[in-house]
Amino acid sequence: EAQLVESGGGLVQAGGSLTLSCVASGFTFDDYAIGWFRQVAGKERELVASTYSDGRTNYADSVKGRFTISRDDLDNTVLLQMNRLEPEDTAVYYCNVKMWDGSGNLREYWGQGTQVTVSS
Repeated sequence: EAQLVESGGGLVQAGGSLTLSCVASGFTFDDYAIGWFRQVAGKERELVASTYSDGRTNYADSVKGRFTISRDDLDNTVLLQMNRLEPEDTAVYYCNVKMWDGSGNLREYWGQGTQVTVSS
């Protein structure tokens, strides 16, 4: 079964940087798109950035120009480099993968999340 493990969160001052890491296992990593999401308590989880198996990337408007997503298909790892962090980036960040199972059902897998706190 697919597993995702995030790390790299922490406390940083506004304007600072952090790099989050997502290590995947249990599936053929280079066949799938991987997404980074974030969630603030009481709000819906939102997509931050995604990386596709063909090399394409996608970003939420709120992070374009500040965050960079990258993947290493040899190490089954996706990084999220976050620069010029703002207090509004404070959230729990999650790694995500979606895949069809053998019965034709779309299954979604999440990591445990990593907390990012940006102080003003």
